[in-house]
Amino acid sequence: ISGKEKTFKTLSRKMQEKLLNSQIDIVERVGTEAQEEKSFIKINSSAENLTSYESIRGALHGKFIEGFEKFIDDMSSTYDVIDSVGRGKQAIYFLQLCFGISDIENEGIRFNKTQDQLRAAEEIKEDMEKPFPMDRLLCGDVGFGKTEVAARALFKCVAEGKQAAVLVPTTILANQHYYTLKERFENFPFKVEMLSRFRNASRQKEIMDELKQGKIDLIIGTHKLLSKELQFKDLGLLVVDEEQRFGVEHKEKIKQIKKNVDVLTLSATPIPRTLNMSLTGIKDMSLIEEPPEERYPVQTYVLEQDNGLIRDIIQREIARGGQVYVVFNRVRGILNIADLIQELVPEARIAVGHGQMNETALEEAMLSFISGESNVLISTTIVESGIDIPNANTMIIMDSDRYGLSQLYQLRGRVGRSNKQAYAYLMYQKDKVLTETAEKRLKAIREFTEFGSGFKVAMRDLEIRGAGNMLGTEQSGHMVNIGYELYC
Repeated sequence: ISGKEKTFKTLSRKMQEKLLNSQIDIVERVGTEAQEEKSFIKINSSAENLTSYESIRGALHGKFIEGFEKFIDDMSSTYDVIDSVGRGKQAIYFLQLCFGISDIENEGIRFNKTQDQLRAAEEIKEDMEKPFPMDRLLCGDVGFGKTEVAARALFKCVAEGKQAAVLVPTTILANQHYYTLKERFENFPFKVEMLSRFRNASRQKEIMDELKQGKIDLIIGTHKLLSKELQFKDLGLLVVDEEQRFGVEHKEKIKQIKKNVDVLTLSATPIPRTLNMSLTGIKDMSLIEEPPEERYPVQTYVLEQDNGLIRDIIQREIARGGQVYVVFNRVRGILNIADLIQELVPEARIAVGHGQMNETALEEAMLSFISGESNVLISTTIVESGIDIPNANTMIIMDSDRYGLSQLYQLRGRVGRSNKQAYAYLMYQKDKVLTETAEKRLKAIREFTEFGSGFKVAMRDLEIRGAGNMLGTEQSGHMVNIGYELYC
């Protein structure tokens, strides 16, 4: 048995260890009896369709076949079991021991999965196994685990020897997904890379060459993934995260990357056009409505801007050891807001982040907030998409009447991602008369505070703005006053 580790390079380190320990256990428990009977495992009833070496080898793909064959050869020489029945039983043993999909898929997960997540993952897998390309919308509230469901689809794609891509709207989200997925798949022989402005020009060129040659299995990137120069060797799955941040032109480019590629779209608040396509059956849809354990709805307040109130809000959050987002969506005045907050709350450790900063400064600002070095982040809406910082549980949105409904909902979703009560304060200028549409938006966001509201917000957005043009480029419009039910 000694030295067998060298033969299992394509298996995960944990799987190797389990496999070797189990081999030793078999020798100790069964010994020569197993060799004489040419059998050391009973066929499990759940593996009734995979009873021969050929059927199991056919069920494995890509990167797992090499490890499987080495395992069978190694076991055959160890136990001198070379007939076809013996090899079939070894193959089943391999399947149960180190390719049990529940073991592999769950490796690296930090949280318990909900039933909705498991159901959505199963629906996506079934779609991926169909002979025609998948086009599915995964709609789940912010923080409900859409990324984990997508990770399972990415695993399935890459394990079967194809390449996968994750398209995201911002460099910050690309950075977060890169580290999350790299950690998630660290025990598997997958090469994960990122393509965004956080990579310099020479490294970007290297990554594009490696993608073309098939050396990279999983790429996470911003709009650069849609450039004409980028070519894949064999793309199998494209995941589009935060779909509502992309225009129709981007989505049409996605389709042209490859005609037979599976596409999985993730959004808490899909754009009216996309939601309408799902409701009318043009796209398939999976819903995640079950919240994770120990989460509380975010308490939402709509009120006039007031310096004294802002000071109290920030001081209260800092006093309980938390962090605060202050969202101000104009680069020109953002440093003035930072100075104001510093004056109001002298003890606050402030970081400023916006899209016009250079890559290094922006990354440093975000990392200082993620690590807890700074406790107040003043930023534009670059934090809107998918940022996950459990210790940040208060958000102040300045000039909230200028934002769209799904924008407000996504921003609010940055807080309340732990077991602490979170607060969102939507502020507007003092004595300002709000437009009718702005009032409707703020009223809707205040109403929809319970879990699973993302879908309702998207439906309300669809009713306020209209479903857009299915064959053209407008993503909203029409159907202004008559309501969705009558429109359809």
